[in-house]
Amino acid sequence: MLIDKFSENGGADIDASIRKGEPMLAVIAFDGSHAIIGLLDECMEHHILLTKSGLSSADIDNYFRIVFDRSGANWTFACPPGYMNIPDKAARISRFYTDGFATISAFMAEMGLLVGLKIPKRYKRHLDLMTEA
Repeated sequence: MLIDKFSENGGADIDASIRKGEPMLAVIAFDGSHAIIGLLDECMEHHILLTKSGLSSADIDNYFRIVFDRSGANWTFACPPGYMNIPDKAARISRFYTDGFATISAFMAEMGLLVGLKIPKRYKRHLDLMTEA
């Protein structure tokens, strides 16, 4: 996986920030081909990270989004309506969950961080749709 590191200092301080345990943002392409990481304090939101990296913030629905540090990762679990062109909402969310868990875990392992992946409570309502179907 190609990992681009964005920082206002040219990306050189990203590795040191990860070692210090500072919170980071990451957007990870759905196909796992590439990811972009940046300091949470510099970017604040995933769409801002995309923009500062020279990409369109409108592409946000093409990425899994996490906030992480060396103690764990929180997944912004928001399945786009067109994900994998799956029309059934419950099936789409289920596939998004399965794909995201695998892709994000691979990213974290590549970063050298074998930590837990959590979905914050405010996003768990999407998971409820899977169990209701």
